Amino acid sequence: MSEFRDFLELSYAELEDLNLQAKEQRRKRVAPDVIQEERLKYLTDERRIKAVTVLFSDLEGRLHMLDYDKKFLVKSYDNLTFDGSSIRGFTAQRESDLRLGIDWSAFYWAPADVFGPGKVLVFGEVIDKNGGTYSADIRGVLKEFSTEMFTTQGYTLNAANEIEGFLFEGIDAERRFHETGLFEYVNKGGYYHSLPGDPLREFIDTTAEVQRAMGFENEKDHPEVAPSQFEINYTYGEVVAAADQIQLYKLICRQIATQMGMTASFLPKPVVGVNGSGMHTNVSITKNGKNLFWDPKGEEKISKLAWQFTDRILTHGNDLCLLLNASVNAYRRLDPHFEAPNQIKASATDRGSMVRIPIGNEKSARVEVRSVGPDANPYLVLYSIFKSGLQGDTSKIKNLRQAERYLPDNIYTAMENFRGSDWTSKLLGEDVKGRYADLKQASADRCPRLLGTIVKAPEVQFHHDVYNQLLWNIF
Repeated sequence: MSEFRDFLELSYAELEDLNLQAKEQRRKRVAPDVIQEERLKYLTDERRIKAVTVLFSDLEGRLHMLDYDKKFLVKSYDNLTFDGSSIRGFTAQRESDLRLGIDWSAFYWAPADVFGPGKVLVFGEVIDKNGGTYSADIRGVLKEFSTEMFTTQGYTLNAANEIEGFLFEGIDAERRFHETGLFEYVNKGGYYHSLPGDPLREFIDTTAEVQRAMGFENEKDHPEVAPSQFEINYTYGEVVAAADQIQLYKLICRQIATQMGMTASFLPKPVVGVNGSGMHTNVSITKNGKNLFWDPKGEEKISKLAWQFTDRILTHGNDLCLLLNASVNAYRRLDPHFEAPNQIKASATDRGSMVRIPIGNEKSARVEVRSVGPDANPYLVLYSIFKSGLQGDTSKIKNLRQAERYLPDNIYTAMENFRGSDWTSKLLGEDVKGRYADLKQASADRCPRLLGTIVKAPEVQFHHDVYNQLLWNIF
């Protein structure tokens, strides 16, 4: 660090304090104008901040980042325009101007050794030309739905996600897969097994430290069942904050892995013959601090509301599959031989079920949707689960919770179900539904129709988290 560059660098303890304070404001729903005023004053007064990184996600869930000069942002935060036609799933070229609003409540202080000194992060909201939420910005759609549920029902929607991933040798392992044809493990240990100083343990420890500093409130971390696989768990949060944390979790993992000369991959099944990666999604609803999913006298000790929620998810299991399993590769994971859920049923014990009812208490009673892949758009996942669970239909299928029904084993069947579903039209609107289906079709059509027994280069190369313009054109 040069003595001439006096940029903000805070200790991890200071970062944690600041991030937890911001998180508490968000949890208490402090008025947006109050938080905005506070953040703008902070940015103006803190001379050691040089830039603000604004984050937003496209329709498929890929994270985009724009760095704004701090002084420019403070002056122009209410008129940040960008070209939406360059973002997959956003506007057509003829109507490309969109604006970014700032969600000042979603403000993060980040470690200087990971994100660079003198920078802070904040999530943006995509605004259409009429000044409203842009329909393909699912974060904004989710935020509107969450606010509506709170103001009309008093409901707080809560989520906690268990996100698995793999750590592979080399910094560009996914983007070079079409050349190499393989992923190299950094550790062959397996469940809970690692030694101090081995690369996987070092990666997990470093990532956990960064998450802690960014206010994640960690719970536990460990190597997973497959070689080189990891899971780093943190506490539940209000639904929009929870989705933001998924995006940050993956960003932090990728950043740390790159700094270590490796790749953190969230492909659902990058290696055949071993367990894939999931993103088990635990959800509950509270009202006035009380968990509405808990009932000590209810079946499996969850409430009637929780069972109605579960029944609606099961009813719409096939409708939602393309949203929860968003890539060609995701359908390799839905294989019951590797503890993966492929049955559209609910169970307290069977891990092959789409929905599991974990053992809980008054605080932790919840419903766990197990069929979600870690590469799905987290805003779309949480929006579709909560809206379906609260407002979806309930099927008259006999014995719905244990019926012999299965999720698709390939993306083409999932697309057919999605396109043909009335519920997905209500959920997303015809325009956004069509755009999403077309994006999935474009990637799928570049891949073999049959999955076969080995991972094919195109299912990695044209994956929405992996491709870039150069790779997309190698076809």
